[in-house]
Amino acid sequence: MDLHVYISEHEHFTDFNVTSALFWEQRDLVYGDWTSGENADGCYERYAELDIPESVQHNGSMYVHVYFTKSGFHPDPKQKNLYRRLATVHTSRMINKYKRRRFQKTKNLLTGETEADPEMIKRAEDFGPVEVISHWHPNLTINIVDDHTPWVKGSVPPPLDQYVKFDAVSGDYYPILYFNDYWNLQKDYFPINETVERLPFRLSFCPLSLWRWQLYAAQSTKSPWHFLGEDLYEQSDEEQDSVKVALLETNPYLLALTIVVSIVHSIFEFLAFKNDIQFWNSRQSLEGLSVRSVFFGVFQSLVVLLYILDNETNFVVQVSVFIGLLIDLWKITKVMDVRLDRDNKVAGIFPRLTFKDKSTYIESSTKVYDDMAFRYLSWILFPLLGCYAVYSLLYMEHKGWYSWVLSMLYGFLLTFGFITMTPQLFINYKLKSVAHLPWRMLTYKALNTFIDDLFAFVIKMPMMYRIGCLRDDVVFFIYLYQRWIYRVDLTRVNEFGISGEGQVPQLTQGTTSADCAPALLPDGEATSTPGVIKEGLADGSPAPVMEDVADGSPRAQTEKTAEDKKKD
Repeated sequence: MDLHVYISEHEHFTDFNVTSALFWEQRDLVYGDWTSGENADGCYERYAELDIPESVQHNGSMYVHVYFTKSGFHPDPKQKNLYRRLATVHTSRMINKYKRRRFQKTKNLLTGETEADPEMIKRAEDFGPVEVISHWHPNLTINIVDDHTPWVKGSVPPPLDQYVKFDAVSGDYYPILYFNDYWNLQKDYFPINETVERLPFRLSFCPLSLWRWQLYAAQSTKSPWHFLGEDLYEQSDEEQDSVKVALLETNPYLLALTIVVSIVHSIFEFLAFKNDIQFWNSRQSLEGLSVRSVFFGVFQSLVVLLYILDNETNFVVQVSVFIGLLIDLWKITKVMDVRLDRDNKVAGIFPRLTFKDKSTYIESSTKVYDDMAFRYLSWILFPLLGCYAVYSLLYMEHKGWYSWVLSMLYGFLLTFGFITMTPQLFINYKLKSVAHLPWRMLTYKALNTFIDDLFAFVIKMPMMYRIGCLRDDVVFFIYLYQRWIYRVDLTRVNEFGISGEGQVPQLTQGTTSADCAPALLPDGEATSTPGVIKEGLADGSPAPVMEDVADGSPRAQTEKTAEDKKKD
């Protein structure tokens, strides 16, 4: 077969007689040949620099038209002697790509100056904050699928069905042509404008096996989230780029490990949410828990959500943070008594929300320690917040005062967020106990943090986020240290708000020693509870009851008569 490639500004090509439109002509190719070509792999390549017309410089389109014909035939239908419909297969596509370029107009809020390019500022004023620009990538591959599957029209599974073309008369299908740009990374595209006069273009032809074609076709299919808008679709392209870079540049063993731990990370994230809800839902006492930290967690989640909405972050991340905020808001109803005050309405219309500390929190020493911890915390937190706010205002650019507040709070929480975890550590220290903590949830979150540490070595991410992962590791190790030094103690309050002290029933008259199990000390030794002990003699007759008196010496009591028992 022969390959004919034409470049044109028109989507429907008819200029076969225009010599300048012909980009490449390769004759005597063989279907299913994997051994020819320069590298003996069945591949051929053509490189040239294209002269681009003025219309393309001003956001016009360019198309590549590919024709395969049986040897000796021509793709031009006007050449009656050389054209045959069943001996010609044709496909085309636009080779430039339209991408949105966003311009965020930022400035120093005090001086009004900006470091942005003046030309970009002028374009933003002329075309608005979002401009659609034609982009170019210098590489493209034409694949012909080497496959002899007897496909029948209507039975080809998606997404392969959009590439298989059937002849309306015979029912046979043409050779499958596929434009492969899977490895064209988004970062390698460059804009086409008036200053660009020639475009480099490298076109390759290679055979492709069926299973590899299925992989490429599935990966290139538009995301199911495409209906949510072009913004989200462009984000998915950028996310796919990070996956491709990882496949190209990462060690295969480390890549395999990353795939496994990614699945484990998702499972642990779900289990952490589940156990967090389960813990707070079954909680009866707030002994040992920092209520103020719950409110600070709501504030932190709200700041993060508003920040990522202001900076157009990924939709999936937005949903995840929003769910976390809902769970934090729900926790407030578990740590405080939330009521609707219908007597004192807001603006005389809406009932007022009232918050009141639960009795288990007020009556415990936890409230004292919690207030003390946050008082000490404020001595460090507020000066750091003031310094960071001044630094952000002096040396950083922002879209406005609202963006400055959000970015300042978000950067502060990311940098010094570990300080907000210290009240719980302080309460643990004062109570000399960690039994009140949700250890399952903490363990799952800690494992996810360790997995994030692994991602930090594989995937490019901001240094601040890496510092945040290290911060969480340190705090969790402190929790583990506290768990080690505060050993099992029956007198402490456990996660159900009760202690082991005084829970072992004492033996009384008429109670045998079998009715009461011995208490176990932490070292595993059994000890009998002080009090009344009654044992039977060897002959089965009742033994005298031994009872502790005030001075600690035992005395014997005779068995009660039947009449006395009746009175009892």
